[in-house]
Amino acid sequence: MKPLLSAETLVIGGGVIGMAVAYGLCRAGQNVTVLDQGDDVFRAARGNFGLVWVQGKGLNRPEYARWTVGSAKVWPAFATELAALSGVDLELSQIGGLRMGFSDEELAKRAGDMARIRDSIEEAYPFEHLSATEVRERVPHSGPAVAGAIFSPLDGHVSPLRLLRALVQAFANLHGTLRTGETVERLDFREGHFYAETAKATHIASRVVLAAGLGNRLLAPQVGLFAPVDPVRGQVIVTERLQPFLRYPTLHVRQTGEGVIQIGDSKEDVGFDKRTTVPELAQMSSDAARYFPLLANVNVVRAWGALRVMTPDGYPIYEESRSCPGAFLVTCHSGITLAAQHAGDIADWIRGVSRPAGIQTFTAERFHVPTAGR
Repeated sequence: MKPLLSAETLVIGGGVIGMAVAYGLCRAGQNVTVLDQGDDVFRAARGNFGLVWVQGKGLNRPEYARWTVGSAKVWPAFATELAALSGVDLELSQIGGLRMGFSDEELAKRAGDMARIRDSIEEAYPFEHLSATEVRERVPHSGPAVAGAIFSPLDGHVSPLRLLRALVQAFANLHGTLRTGETVERLDFREGHFYAETAKATHIASRVVLAAGLGNRLLAPQVGLFAPVDPVRGQVIVTERLQPFLRYPTLHVRQTGEGVIQIGDSKEDVGFDKRTTVPELAQMSSDAARYFPLLANVNVVRAWGALRVMTPDGYPIYEESRSCPGAFLVTCHSGITLAAQHAGDIADWIRGVSRPAGIQTFTAERFHVPTAGR
C-alpha cells in the first residue's frame, strides 16, 4: 500500500517556475512539497537563454509591461537574498542590455515600439536608441553590419542553471521537501483537500500549484482549470571559452560568467520534436558572426534543442480554480525574468494575500471564444 504524505501546499513541477513559487512559499513559513518528474522530461530551463529582459515586452499589453518592469526592478534584491540562502552565485549582471539591428528602419521601429510601451504604462521605462558609433563605443567588437541598437538599463542576464540550483538549495535549507521521479498520474479534489496520486505515494494538501509546464495541459482540467500551452522549440549553441569581450547581453548573443558564448532565441512550432537542425543552427551562427565578426572562427562546443512553454498569445496564465478553490495554475514563457515576481507577489497570493494588482487579465478565460446564442 502506498504511503499517504501530507503538506500544506503541493507544487507540481520542479523547474524554475515551480521552484521560485515553492521557495517564496517556504520563505513565508509554509510547509511545501514539490513533486518533480525528473530531468528526463521536457524541461524548459534547458532552452532558457538566461535573460532578465524588459525591452519590447508588453507592446499592446501595458499590464504585462508593468509586470515585467516590476520583476526586473526587484531582481537584484531577489538574487542577493537567494545567493545568501543557497551559497550559489547566480552570476547576475544587470547593467543593461542591447538589442542590435542591421538597419536603421528596423531600429526606428523598435524605438517607436519602446516609446509606445513607455507611454502606455505611464512610469519609468528608460531606453536609448544608439547609433552604430555609440554601440561600438560600448562594445568595440560589434561588426560593421550593426546599424545600432536599443539599450535598456533594466535588462541583464543570469545563469539559468545556477538560478535553478540556488532555488533548490535555498528551498531545502528552508526545510522544503523536493521529491523527484514522481509523476502525478491523477489529481482529485475531495472535501477541501487535494490528492495527488503518483506511483510512489498519495500526496494530500490544502493547496496545489500547477507549475508543470507542458504537463499542465493534462493536469489543469482535473481541478477545473484550463491550460492551453504548446511547445515551441528553441535551439541553443555554446562555444568554447573566450576572453571577456561582451559586457552587455544582447537578445541573441551573450557571454556567460565562464566566458563561453551562448547563441539562441530561435522559435519553431514543431510539436514535441526537440532535435537540432542544421539550417537553423547555420542561420543562428551566421547572424552571430554578423553581430560580432570575431565569432566566425570560434569552435562550437555543443548545440541542443529544448521545448519552451507558450500560451496562444505568449502571455502568462495566473489563475485560481473556481470549482476547486486552492488550486492555482502558474505558467509563462519568461520564467527567468519573472522569477522574482513568482517568488514574491505570486507566492504571497497563493498563500492568501490579495491577488497582485494589474494581472487580473492573465487568466485562461481570455482564450474562450463565446459561441452564438451563448
